[in-house]
Amino acid sequence: MKFLLDTHILLWAAAAPEKLSGSFRELLADEANQLYFSAASLWEIAIKCSLGREDFQGDVHVFRRALLDNGYLELPIDSRHAVNTCVLPAIHKDPFDRMLVSQAISEGMKLLTADAKIALYSGPILKM
Repeated sequence: MKFLLDTHILLWAAAAPEKLSGSFRELLADEANQLYFSAASLWEIAIKCSLGREDFQGDVHVFRRALLDNGYLELPIDSRHAVNTCVLPAIHKDPFDRMLVSQAISEGMKLLTADAKIALYSGPILKM
């Protein structure tokens, strides 16, 4: 199965796996699953890190390389993902999260999240 990880799930998987539920840790460890990260997540990390957010620290270049080295697949943002955000209900105001929802729906992936607002969208979303 293909899973797109939201930004916090990516960060926790890399630096604080104890924050993940047991079922999410099992999904991430299952070699039959394909794990994706979005360019939107790296963009979000880069911006929030530059703003000094304590929950978004570290070198985003190193983080990207580590994701790729550990078998994660990168999902670029394309125009289809961008335009499909306009049909999403106004549940969540965060543009990065809206992009992740749009990408998951557009690509037929299940989005893994810990965000209760994201989980309100209908579609392929699994909340921790």
